[in-house]
Amino acid sequence: MVVGFSDNQPYLFIVINQINTIYKKSGRFITYFLHLVSVEEKYTSALKKIALLGGMTDYVAISSRELGDALDMSQQSASKRILELLDGKYIVRDLGARRQRIKLTENGVNWLKNEYNEYRRIFELTDHMTLKGRVTTGMGQGGYYISQPQYVEQFEKTLGFRPFEGTLNIVIDKEDVGKLDVLRGSAGHLIRGFEADGRSFGNVIAHKAKIKNIDCAIVMPERSHYSDVVEVVCQYHLRRTLSLKDRDSVEVRIEI
Repeated sequence: MVVGFSDNQPYLFIVINQINTIYKKSGRFITYFLHLVSVEEKYTSALKKIALLGGMTDYVAISSRELGDALDMSQQSASKRILELLDGKYIVRDLGARRQRIKLTENGVNWLKNEYNEYRRIFELTDHMTLKGRVTTGMGQGGYYISQPQYVEQFEKTLGFRPFEGTLNIVIDKEDVGKLDVLRGSAGHLIRGFEADGRSFGNVIAHKAKIKNIDCAIVMPERSHYSDVVEVVCQYHLRRTLSLKDRDSVEVRIEI
């Protein structure tokens, strides 16, 4: 029996409706995605202009007309942009007697840092990163955490070595501190936390590395606060093996 068009008509209507629904949804998604990209570009431009005027460290006096001129937009649009940045908590504003003063918040600074890190990835980074710093004495707690059996087992499996019961602490040079944000933003190797003896041990991110061709790893708490000091684990006592003392320069090559 040959099936005619009329027999398939209900099915065709269903297919057409589904295609139409998918098209509408994808269209809305594309529109929404383009909106997000547009918002990101607008915020970045405005925050960058304010930062270049000194707004990262202190309040800067700038009118909406002046910001509009800098961003090549109308005063009305610039005023709206300022309100959007205030709503997003990217800036704070002081309405003085004569002129408004604006300063970037921590959120605003972090927004620009993320933008900066993306450009570093494009222009500077390949499959590794190099950090330079100086050896320093830590708080003496590294050995306690590193020697926990639950951590040790995972380190051996993930890094390929059993770490010495202690860490090498390195204060990163000022010129390389910005790279730490890139490192924290990269995946690394997850070392899962656990509970033992009534204490909680959090997740740790390990980044495989080398110091003078010796295998090691930088370890960071998954939820770490900002610091310019990194801790390095290795199967050897690095201070003894490399004859290192406080303030000695050291270079760490890290896989990313």
